[in-house]
Amino acid sequence: MQDILFDFIAKYISLTEDEKNALISLNLFHSVKKGATLLHEGQKSKDSYFVLKGCIRKYYIVDGEEKTTAFFTELDALTPHCVINKAPSEYFVSCVEDSIITVSNSDMEVEINSKFPKFEIMCRMLSEELLAKQQINFDEFKTSSPEQRYLNLIQKRPDLIQRVPQHQLASYLGIKPQSLSRLRSRVMEKSKE
Repeated sequence: MQDILFDFIAKYISLTEDEKNALISLNLFHSVKKGATLLHEGQKSKDSYFVLKGCIRKYYIVDGEEKTTAFFTELDALTPHCVINKAPSEYFVSCVEDSIITVSNSDMEVEINSKFPKFEIMCRMLSEELLAKQQINFDEFKTSSPEQRYLNLIQKRPDLIQRVPQHQLASYLGIKPQSLSRLRSRVMEKSKE
């Protein structure tokens, strides 16, 4: 699993053996079972996550109903807002599948960044990429119909259709599970025409 992480980092910066060993020594790698909750609403945390294998999701409980706002799969990173603003979390983060993730915290990051300043450069680059991606996703969600959102999902993240339970997928698309079933049928009919 460390090779997956090192290959990902290599897209941004080159690592020396000392830097690789420093990362390995942090005990970042964790196997987490499907259904495990990494972060609870109301919990304070310093932990950030990077998915090496598997799928995790971010969701809120609104009026007793789960509202999924994001899925993170291979090579996706998540730093919950509560890490940045040092307040209790407003949402949950849990595993949709058995997953292998790295878990780092702000103290580790400060230590690594002080020893190896180029990690800070990489983190800034990743943050800029993530911010741009999230803005595009938000704009697409706000300006599209449920059918367009579903078609975008099929085009951009088709793996989620197989990996994620239908009720979570429906919530992510901003619709009810019954509406997703009807939407899927409509899209299938159109594709046959």
